[in-house]
Amino acid sequence: MNPLPALLVLEDGRSFFGRSFGAEGEAFGELVFSTGMSGYQETLTDPSYRGQVVLATAPHIGNTGWNDEDDESARIQVAGYVVRDPAPRPSNWRSRRSLDAELANQGIVGICDIDTRALTRHIRSLGAMRVGISTRELNPDRLRAKVLEQPVMAGADLCGEVSTPEARIVPAVGERRFTVAAVDLGIKGMTPAQMAGRGMEVHVLPASTSFEEIAALEPDGVFFSNGPGDPATADGPVTVLRQVLAAGIPYFGICFGNQLFGRALGFGTYKLKFGHRGINQPVLDRTTGKVEITSQNHGFAVDAPLDRVVDTEFGQASVSHTGLNDDVVEGLELRRDGKLVAFSVQYHPEAAAGPHDANHLFDRFADLMRSRDAR
Repeated sequence: MNPLPALLVLEDGRSFFGRSFGAEGEAFGELVFSTGMSGYQETLTDPSYRGQVVLATAPHIGNTGWNDEDDESARIQVAGYVVRDPAPRPSNWRSRRSLDAELANQGIVGICDIDTRALTRHIRSLGAMRVGISTRELNPDRLRAKVLEQPVMAGADLCGEVSTPEARIVPAVGERRFTVAAVDLGIKGMTPAQMAGRGMEVHVLPASTSFEEIAALEPDGVFFSNGPGDPATADGPVTVLRQVLAAGIPYFGICFGNQLFGRALGFGTYKLKFGHRGINQPVLDRTTGKVEITSQNHGFAVDAPLDRVVDTEFGQASVSHTGLNDDVVEGLELRRDGKLVAFSVQYHPEAAAGPHDANHLFDRFADLMRSRDAR
C-alpha cells in the first residue's frame, strides 16, 4: 500500500489528512457520497459521476478487486475517490488486479485512511460542495485556494463530454422486435444490454443528434439515458425530446432523461442538497402502490406537483413515482386520451450495480411500443 501522505480539503475549509490511494497528484470536483455496500466498479465507471469526487460510505472498499467484465463505460469516470479502509489484497475469482492499481493506471487520484463517517455527516448537514485531494500540496489553506477556483456543478454542461462520438448499434438478442433510438447522455453499458435482451435493436446516438436524424431511423421508441451535469443546460436535447413527443413516438427516460422529460413537459429542475447515490433507495410507484428498492445517482430533481395532473401541449402529465425518504419526484408519465404515451424514472432500472426491483420497466417500454404498433 502507498505510504505517501495525502490531503483532502473542502471549499468551506474543513480538511482531512490521510494516505494516497490510486494515482499521485491532485483532483478536484464536487464531493458526493454513495451508500452502496457493493458495486464500486460499476459506480466508478458510471458516466453520471463525471466531474465528481465520490466518497464511499461503506468502510471496506476493494475487497473484490477489479475485473474486465463489470465496467459500465470505457473508463473510470469519477474525478477522485475517497475511502476509509482499502483492502490490502483483492479476493475474488474474477479479479484481475487491485482497485488501487486500476485507479493508478487510469490516473485517478484518491485518499484513504480518513474518517469517512465524519466527512459524510458534514456533507449531509451542509450539502455537496467542491473539494480537492492532493499528494503534492499538503498545506490546507493553499489547497483550499485551488478548490475555490473550481467550477460548481450548478450550470455545468457535461453530457457532451461522455456521450458517444459516433452512432453505434447494439443488436437485438434473438428476434428483432423493435428499433430504439437511444440518445446517449452518459449511458451505462448495461442499459442497451437490457433492451437488447428484450428484442430491441438499440441505436446509441450522440447527445447532439437531431430529431431529423432520429426520425430517419423510423424508431418504434426513443430513449434518453442517464448522464452528468445540470439538466438546465441541456436545451438541445430538450428541444429534440419535445419534437419526439409531438410526433407521438413512445418515450422512456431514466435519471437525466427523467429530468429532461420534466423540462420538455414544462416543469423546472433544481439541485438537491446532497442528492441520492446508492443502491438502496426506496421508491413508491403511485400507479400500483408498490414499493421498490432502487439504484440511484443524481444531484438534480424535477419540480412537478405531486397532488394533481397537469395539462400540457402533449397530453396529461403526472408524477408516477416518489422517493419515500424525502418525497422527491422519482418518475413521470404522460397520457393522451387516457393512454400512456411516455414515461420516465429518476433511478436506474438496469441495476448495475443494485437491486432488480425496477427491471420490469424495460418490459413496460416494450409494451408501450407494442401498443403503439397495434393502434
